[in-house]
Amino acid sequence: MTNIDATHDPELGSWVADANGHAEFPIQNLPFGVFTPAGSEKRTGVAIGDHILDLQACVAHGLLGDAALRAAGGTLNAMLALGAGPRRALRAAVSGILAKGARAEELAPTLLHEAAKCTMEVPVCVGDYTDFYAGIHHAVAVGKLFRPDAPLLPNYKHVPIGYHGRASSVRASGVPFRRPNGQRKPGDEASPDFGPCRNLDFELELGIWIGPGNAPGVPIPIGQAADHIAGFCLLNDWSARDVQAWEYQPLGPFLAKSFATTVSPWMVTPEALAPFRVAQPDRPEGDPRPLPYLWDAADQREGALNIGLEAYLLTAAMRAAGQAPFRLAHSNTLYAYWTVAQMVAHHSCNGCDLRAGDLFGSGTLSGPTMGECGSLLELTSGGRNPVSLPHGETRRFLEDGDEIILRAHAVASGAVPIGFGECRAVVMGPVV
Repeated sequence: MTNIDATHDPELGSWVADANGHAEFPIQNLPFGVFTPAGSEKRTGVAIGDHILDLQACVAHGLLGDAALRAAGGTLNAMLALGAGPRRALRAAVSGILAKGARAEELAPTLLHEAAKCTMEVPVCVGDYTDFYAGIHHAVAVGKLFRPDAPLLPNYKHVPIGYHGRASSVRASGVPFRRPNGQRKPGDEASPDFGPCRNLDFELELGIWIGPGNAPGVPIPIGQAADHIAGFCLLNDWSARDVQAWEYQPLGPFLAKSFATTVSPWMVTPEALAPFRVAQPDRPEGDPRPLPYLWDAADQREGALNIGLEAYLLTAAMRAAGQAPFRLAHSNTLYAYWTVAQMVAHHSCNGCDLRAGDLFGSGTLSGPTMGECGSLLELTSGGRNPVSLPHGETRRFLEDGDEIILRAHAVASGAVPIGFGECRAVVMGPVV
């Protein structure tokens, strides 16, 4: 596990004035990402306040060494493959560059870009994408809709459930997507038909970026799993619920999940999240103890994260009227039944080789109350009870022109709060 060091000092300030007290990106955060300045090519950078520190420019000025050379390019894959030591050293070097009194301030015009004038990209070339189902309150709520007498299947508390998603459709925040087409068969119809999804939904998830991989056939022990986790983001695994209901048996999600997945563009490192690590919540009495390959005392002691999550909806009518987004839900990463290390250990236990830049989704992280539901499927009880929005609108599921906005912030006593930036996308009409 990572330790608290000088980069977390609450008294540490930056010569980038708007970073001091910034709700998302103070100098204590320093997430990595890939951006494109207007009229230029993709570059690697670090978020600092309302600006982006250009790592390639830092290398050109001799402010960063060889490790940064592998981070200065169009993706973060090479940096992720280096592992925790070089990543930690790079983050510490960037902290020194941005700290008050650093000589780099003299080079500010060549080092900084205004974030608002840049396009953010997916930070890595995603090789594989796996979505887990670790949010137990979501699993119970959805299970009750379809299996009221047995919401959780027997394996849920024994094994981290997941499925392989589609890496090609992972998109950066701000990129719109089209409503998918597919087969649908409502219960009152005799046969399926084909057309646009009627029950389009969002999912409030934590994304996990994988660092160094493992050799084929060689599992990652849970005690070493943290060394393979390079960073975190927000993730929205958009879902076509009506398509899903018809196609998912017997093999699970397919076209209902493969059309779009949106990620926030900044990779928040494990080092930045060190002050917000907490013990994994105790399992309820009577729940089974995980098998030995999924159990590690240190992981149980400090392998969970305390991050507040929020989901907002902005409809086309609200946008036209200049209204603020409506908060649909608030939740927390502590509602995950499995730790990220347990996901890594399980994913590789059969010899599956993970690779730098692979992406995990936590699964929808809902809480136990209605205000903490991380999907419209839960919020509307399967569409039966529409959500009432300001100024008279309602929603069973998402309509064309709707925009979902996910946000996350980590807060702890004695630490400077940090954020993840937004994960947002607008639903466009289908191809007809």
